[in-house]
This record gives sequence, structure tokens and C-alpha cells, in this order.
Amino acid sequence: MERYVLSIDQSTQGTKAMLFDGKGKMVARESLPHRQIVTEAGWVSHDPEEIHENVLKVARLAVEKAGVDPGDIACVGLCNQRETSVAWNRETGEPVCDAIVWQCARAAAVCAAVEKTGAGDMVRERTGIPISPYFPASKFSWILQNAPGARELADRGALCLGTVDAWLVWKLTGQHRTDYSNASRTQLFNIHTLQWDREVCAAFGIDPAALPAVTDSDAVFGETDLGGLLPRKAPLCGVLGDSHASLFGLGCLEPGMTKASYGTGSSIMMNTGAKAAVSRHGLVTSLAWKYQGQVSYVMEGNINYSAAVITWMKDDLHLIASPAETEALARAANPQDTTVLVPAFSGLGMPHWISGAKAMICGMTRLTGRAELARAALDCIACQIHDVVEAMEKDTGIPIPLLRVDGGASKNGYLMQFQSDILNAEVARAEGEELSGAGAAYMAGLSAGLYDDRVFESQTFRTWSPRCAEADRASRLARWRNALALVKKDAENVR
Repeated sequence: MERYVLSIDQSTQGTKAMLFDGKGKMVARESLPHRQIVTEAGWVSHDPEEIHENVLKVARLAVEKAGVDPGDIACVGLCNQRETSVAWNRETGEPVCDAIVWQCARAAAVCAAVEKTGAGDMVRERTGIPISPYFPASKFSWILQNAPGARELADRGALCLGTVDAWLVWKLTGQHRTDYSNASRTQLFNIHTLQWDREVCAAFGIDPAALPAVTDSDAVFGETDLGGLLPRKAPLCGVLGDSHASLFGLGCLEPGMTKASYGTGSSIMMNTGAKAAVSRHGLVTSLAWKYQGQVSYVMEGNINYSAAVITWMKDDLHLIASPAETEALARAANPQDTTVLVPAFSGLGMPHWISGAKAMICGMTRLTGRAELARAALDCIACQIHDVVEAMEKDTGIPIPLLRVDGGASKNGYLMQFQSDILNAEVARAEGEELSGAGAAYMAGLSAGLYDDRVFESQTFRTWSPRCAEADRASRLARWRNALALVKKDAENVR
């Protein structure tokens, strides 16, 4: 009898359910979007109940699509959009308010108030990340201060706080749990003592009792019948943040192994093993997971505008009809053109941290046209990733001869070759899709005993090797750095 793993990938734009067979091969996939609730002030929210309902719907759709007997599902894995923050009533299970999405900066004033207390260095040293409204600590604090009834629930011990994984674990199993990867992204978890940090929580006005129990990423979080889909409950036994799940799905299990995901933005992660590497070059430190009883750390850099640059070219500039056009355009561009695009549409993040930066196109000539702009758009993705990888190498002392990659934009052959050239390293693209969902499935299947380490061999890779001359590589990097200097200078002049 064939046994299956059901993997749920709950992301910012929607929810996917994937069914994997006993060899780790995906046999079905279904997805549903959910509403993006955006106010005039730019606040971004999701409805937690809608997300939960969609989880149940896509699970049923995927099982029906595969024609699988629901009783043959051995276990369930889950990965989730990170940092999106949920609060709910422990007594009724109802959300206190809509979830605050990771993109939402409504808690900026909370961060400023905490910074004024002088807690910034302490928070960064203990949690591995700088104070920012991006992370749940300030979002939870904002909810306590502003959501009707939240403070009263907290005062009587009836408030639950958590990221999306914790909310879904609660709804599916009745347990208030999160895993180590998600806990490390809340800015409340001490990544050295591996506990909720009472002093950090106090700095944000949060009672640790409202936070979930932190559970090994491959442990059993509880059992679920997925809203009656399964004839008997199956263990939910693999939970990871989506970027961590991608790292796991790509097989980056050893220290020094590094991946980059090319989505709307990019997450670049290096597994640093049992050691938490401290960044002095603008990156952050988190936990990769706790797997087989051992924690692994990661160093991470996040880029806001990766494939989003291509979307901007299509939807706002109308230079292309589809992202697929950019590869042929880039190859047709004048090789002597010196156009550089710095996509600082929302400032420059890691590793540069120039919050007031504005986007800039420089180095154009009269001969610069559509093809040259398309190439500059692709090049800037690779150059941003180069800067994060370079910072990782400086921080860890570990060279990165190979970068494993996934995500939609990684299908662009020109971009992958240029990425290899600019890094002077091999780039290996996973040929399978849905690496986050695969990572959650592998974690659950390994936990349940359905898989062994050979499951990682189910992923195959296409590899690009550097082939440009060193002088050309140095020239391209020099133009990029000169453009960054102009952006930085402009931001300083505006201040």
C-alpha cells in the first residue's frame, strides 16, 4: 500500500497543498489565494480564519486531484510565511484581529519606543536580528496596545500569540506550538539559550506565557484529521518557516551550504551548523531548525526587490508582456552598454541598510534601449545576491563555491549564468518545483519514518559554471558599486 505525505505551504499570497509519494515525488498540487487587506495608510493584513479555511479546502482538492484514499496519508507537514503575526482568544479560538503581515510597518512607533529605552543592542545580541517593525515582537506589542480586548485577554491569561504556523497548528490540532525556525524570527527568542527571553519580551511588553511552546521542527506537534478529510487523525510532524523549508528541501544540511530563493524578493541562507555566526556586515542570524535533536543556525540576508523588478518592468513600465521575454532581451543587449539599475524602491536593505535610498538607473547612453534595460534589471538581482553572499563569506570565513537556487526567476538561463559569473562560483538550480513545500514534506516524512536520507536524492540540479573573464567580472562589479555609491550619496543629500 502506497503511503503519502500531505504538505501545506501557507504563503503571503495564498495556500498550497501538495501530496508527495513514498519516494518524495510530488504527485498533486492545488492552491487558493486569500485576500490582501490593505488600508489607505498602507497597513497590510490577512484574515486568519480565511487562511485556515483555505488550508482545509486545498488539502481536500489535492487529495481528490491525486485520486488517493485519504486513509493512505501517513503524516502532514507545514511551512509558512514568516513574521506574519496572529493573536487569538485561548478560550474561544477566535482571532482578536486580522493577522499583521510581515510587510506591514504599522509597528514602527513601537520599535522607536523600544530603541529609546536603550534595549537595541541587547535585543540584537540575544535574538540575532535588529529591532524592526518587520518582526513579530513589535507587531504583538501593537496588537496589545491597539486591538480591542487584547489587553484584557492577556491580563487573564487567555491571549495566544504566534506566527501563522502556530495559528494553524492550534486550529488543526488544538496545541499552542511553534518550531525553532519560526520562533527565531519573532525577535523574542534567545537563539543562544533556546528559550523565550524574558528581558526581551519585557522590552516589548509581552508576557512569555502568551507565546507558544517551542517544539523540534521534526517533532509531533499534534494530530489532525484536516477538518474531517482523513478517516483517522495523522501526525502533524514537520513544521518550518518557508525559507528554512526551502533550505531543507534543497538538501543544505551541512555547514557552509548556501541557497538563494528567487521570488518577489530573495532569501539567501547559509547553514552554519551548531554555531551561531554573528554578522558584522549587515546580515542576521536565525535558527535553521531543530532536527534529530540538534539545532542548526543560519546566516541570512533578505532582498526586497528580486523578481519584483521584472514585475515592475512589466506592469509599470510596460516594457515587456511577460517575465519570460527578459532572457532573450538580455542576450540581445549591446555588450558595451553600461546601464546599471539599483532597485531601491523601498530603500536598500541587507547588507547595505540605506533606508532612505531611492531607486536609480545610471550609465545610460543614447543607444540604451529596451534590451539593455531588461539586462540591467536581471543583472541587479544577481548583484544584490552577490553582495549578500560576499557578506556571508566575510562574516563566517567560509568560502561559497556553490550556490543552490530555486524560485520562479531561477528559470531564467541568462540570470543563472550571470549569477555564476558575478559570484565566480557554481550555481545549481533545483529542477523540481515547490522547494518549500518539498522541505516541509521531507521533514514530516523523515519524522514519521516514511523517508530516509535518500529522499534528498529525489532532487536533481542543473548547474552553471563561471565562464567570464576576471577583468569583465571586475568591471561589472565596479559599475554596480559605483551606482550604489551614487544611491547612498543621494540618500545622504536628501537627509
